[in-house]
Amino acid sequence: MAAIADSFALVLTGGGARAAYQVGVLRCLARHLPEDSFNVITGVSAGAINAVFLASRSAALSVVVDELSEVWRSLKLKDVIRIEAGSLARNVFGWGTKLISGGAQVAPRVHGLVDTTPLRDVLVRLFPSNESGKIAGIAENIARCQPRAVAVTALDYTTGQTVTWADGCDIESWKRPLRRGVREALTVDHIMASASLPMVFPAVRLGKHWFGDGGIRLSAPLSPALHLGATRMLAISTHYAKSVSEADEPQIAGYPPPAQILGQLMDAIFLDVMDEDTVRLQRSNDFLRDLPPELRHGYRPVDFAVIRPSQDIGKLAAEYEPQLPRTFRFLTRSLGTRETSNADFMSLFMFVPEYLERLMEIGENDANERIEEIKRVATAPGREPVSRLVD
Repeated sequence: MAAIADSFALVLTGGGARAAYQVGVLRCLARHLPEDSFNVITGVSAGAINAVFLASRSAALSVVVDELSEVWRSLKLKDVIRIEAGSLARNVFGWGTKLISGGAQVAPRVHGLVDTTPLRDVLVRLFPSNESGKIAGIAENIARCQPRAVAVTALDYTTGQTVTWADGCDIESWKRPLRRGVREALTVDHIMASASLPMVFPAVRLGKHWFGDGGIRLSAPLSPALHLGATRMLAISTHYAKSVSEADEPQIAGYPPPAQILGQLMDAIFLDVMDEDTVRLQRSNDFLRDLPPELRHGYRPVDFAVIRPSQDIGKLAAEYEPQLPRTFRFLTRSLGTRETSNADFMSLFMFVPEYLERLMEIGENDANERIEEIKRVATAPGREPVSRLVD
């Protein structure tokens, strides 16, 4: 077991357009902790975009977050997917034909409900590559060990394994039956793969394998940061924690439309797992702190804080639905978005500047309410190096 030094990690979850909330939290951190930096940065799905942005810039945190805020403030749905009626109709028709083809060879080959070429174009502009295709900013920062490690996660559709690609200084790979960490310099393809929403976005090919959204099977979203040496962590979730009374409220009347079912699936894939993992980590901490160090067998307590929305930002998305492009709005309404109060599925695609700015404001306010807790985790004095062992 190797000894490691004190290391502060940032963990960013997925959620499509909801990831603008993370930027709001970061704005608060940049204001209160302008000289601090993250030793380890991990992201999945839309959180991978924010993670790579932070890891690829070398300016002060306040400058980087201001730049990231401008990116999110100007994003529109047309910057993420092709929304022309012809493009959407071709993909929907292709899927319909595929479903009724009975597997016939004449059926069209479809790779997703939407075309994500615009998102790739945005990422190429945000993350210039060097001659070998690697993101130049990350390569330069990793050479200085600032940050010490950065990682993004995707699902390997070919094998069913969750794969975390990590780049950093003196980091080790890991392997479990259904998840593994691979040391690899990051490219735009890695980000596209991590953010490829299942069935909706096309899978991304890397080598001989096809990859999709990293949140699909990521049962332990905190684990990549732990494997990369985190002793302190700040996790930013996009999941609103409902009260008991809110959870008991019916969201539909009658038979559930596809939008309701898809919303529940997306919650289970992208949002619920962070809550479960933080509960496990807290219980582990409580158990380890009651044990003398010589009986911990290499395990260690990990100081952490989780910031999540104080408002239901999925439900909030319904207010901005009329601002979506007409063609896309027609498609989502066909799924029954007007028959349910659950707008979690629609919120993934709510790339409407006013909605994104609202999420950033909520994130900034939420972080400000808990700034003393965040400061405690972020600025804790360095501990003596300890042995580590993680699952």
